[in-house]
Amino acid sequence: MKVFPGQRRIAANVLKAGLRRVKFDKKKLAEIKEAITREDIRKLIKEGAIYKIQKHGITKYRARKIKIQKSKGRRKGKGSRKGSKNSRLKRKRAWILSVRVQRKFLKELKEKKIIPSETFTEIYRKIKGGYFRSKRHIKIYLEERGLFKKK
Repeated sequence: MKVFPGQRRIAANVLKAGLRRVKFDKKKLAEIKEAITREDIRKLIKEGAIYKIQKHGITKYRARKIKIQKSKGRRKGKGSRKGSKNSRLKRKRAWILSVRVQRKFLKELKEKKIIPSETFTEIYRKIKGGYFRSKRHIKIYLEERGLFKKK
């Protein structure tokens, strides 16, 4: 570091880099020693006698790798979780997702004329009231009560 501190300081200023990033070519030390003006330093930079080391970035390789794993559903076990079940997926969001699936299923049944419109209305209201746990629960409910239209 202590080799030609004046030249190093001027070079750092010209190169817009820190003192530690300024490097001198060992073969041209004699020329560097004689350079005293900014113009001399600029000339040496152009020749390649003085140069700056590239800054080290922070690699995202590992982060990207982990992201791919998470997209596959890995790394989501109990030990990786911070926050309660409801903070990871809000109650309202879970409700919205569940209700949308159920209503879509019910609409399909009505459009295919598998259930009559009275049953549709009854089930729709029960979905709104939170009666069913899932789409499968609706199927079971309809089968048990024989609410499917006879062909």
